[in-house]
Amino acid sequence: MLPLKEKDKPLVQKLLSSGCCPRCVLRFCCINVQSLYKIPPQVQVPMLGETIENKSQSDADAEQEADEAPPPKRFKPEETELMREEESPVCPVCLGVLQEHCDQTLASKVAEAIKTENYEFDSLVLSVSLPAQLCVREHSCWLHVKTEVRAKSLVLGKDDVIQVKEAFKWNMQSLVSKTLGGAAVVSKSAFEVGVEFVHPDTDKDCHFLATTCSDCFKPTKNKEISFIFKLFLKCFLRHYPCPPPRHSSSCVSRDVQCLHTSVFIAGRYNKFCRSLPQTPWLINGERRMESSVEELIAGPILETFRATGFNFSSSGREDVDVRTLGNGRPFAMELINPHKPKFNRDQIKKIQQEINDSSDKIRVRDLQIVSREAMGRMKEGEEEKTKSYRALVWTEKPIEKEDISFLNDIKELTLDQKTPLRVLHRRALAVRPRVIHSMSSEYRDTHHFYLELKTQAGTYIKEFVHGDFGRTKPNMCQLLQTETDILELDVESVDVDWPPPIPE
Repeated sequence: MLPLKEKDKPLVQKLLSSGCCPRCVLRFCCINVQSLYKIPPQVQVPMLGETIENKSQSDADAEQEADEAPPPKRFKPEETELMREEESPVCPVCLGVLQEHCDQTLASKVAEAIKTENYEFDSLVLSVSLPAQLCVREHSCWLHVKTEVRAKSLVLGKDDVIQVKEAFKWNMQSLVSKTLGGAAVVSKSAFEVGVEFVHPDTDKDCHFLATTCSDCFKPTKNKEISFIFKLFLKCFLRHYPCPPPRHSSSCVSRDVQCLHTSVFIAGRYNKFCRSLPQTPWLINGERRMESSVEELIAGPILETFRATGFNFSSSGREDVDVRTLGNGRPFAMELINPHKPKFNRDQIKKIQQEINDSSDKIRVRDLQIVSREAMGRMKEGEEEKTKSYRALVWTEKPIEKEDISFLNDIKELTLDQKTPLRVLHRRALAVRPRVIHSMSSEYRDTHHFYLELKTQAGTYIKEFVHGDFGRTKPNMCQLLQTETDILELDVESVDVDWPPPIPE
């Protein structure tokens, strides 16, 4: 027996007469008992018919007492407008979503999609995408029954009606769980399985909104006209029938989409090669180097996590001819849609070793899985961090050791660096102040010396040495009063205390 009250009976009759399916009737009666939605529609119809029969019988008794008229015929479900053969059996509100798609067939389709893509997961969340016109039809039906509700001095708000998505999930979650052998289907999970329904034949249901309230429903470049649930329009009844019109076809379910939220992995890398870019080097669509730091690191990680893509970022970047030594440069990767998202520390260490064994050009350390929130720590205050470099400098004029000794005493030297010519194609033209905190020199011969610097992150070291045609001021040419150039450059340290070190 359905938990319907006397006040619900006229509402049930009105909804059934409009062609609504039994589950939509329960929704508009604000029945939130999940088990009732799992009852097959062919069983629910007689149960609702019994509710109306009781109402008809009680009304008849009241009339018979008043004028001794004979009681009405017993109610038969097949005599309601819902069951007339000439009317479409498809519910005009949910367009068949709660009639034909809450069954084992769809549950098996969902399970097959998960198994085909070979996801590993502890739990999943079932998401549902419904066509926009269902919102229009829902509002139309609500306006249709609102008159009946008001006549009974009752209150029924749109927010009180159980949503189609909720009713659908109440049916499908247990079916999907059972089909997957008891997997937990929960309300929040990193693994999402999406079911999308479409009904192209009724797309025009939303079109009147674009012309009636063009400011609210402007089409955009990247998407079609969308329904933003602003159905408070005063002229709704003039443009759309109430109750919603019936249709001969049901919604169609598209392919099931599976998506695992991104996993983030971080570490530090050393680069020992002077012919290896950090990221793939393409000029006019043509590749210049056979590999990159990014690809050497990402290859084994992508294969192990079975991710469909990745985003690579780091704390700054070095040029193709610059080595990164010391404790390495912090980096992080977002692994998009990983099919195998969980690994323990020993397994991550094995991935790190695989990367290091794959090439002698790089080395990775402190590899670990991190949270999305922790990713931001790599970039926090990046320009306030310091970096240390070692450069081999050439001088046009012969020098002695005494000629460069004064460099050791220079502290907190502020530079004005106009955007270097070599990066002007990808960085905005600006003058950026940068600080060299300290310098020290090591004499090598009459035309060469080593220069060690500790600088503010973001300082262009090459431009400080050769001056970049005067775009960096002051520069080494001005300090030594001779033409200078940089022959080799190494990053000795990147002073970012992230990610946390992992003992070897």
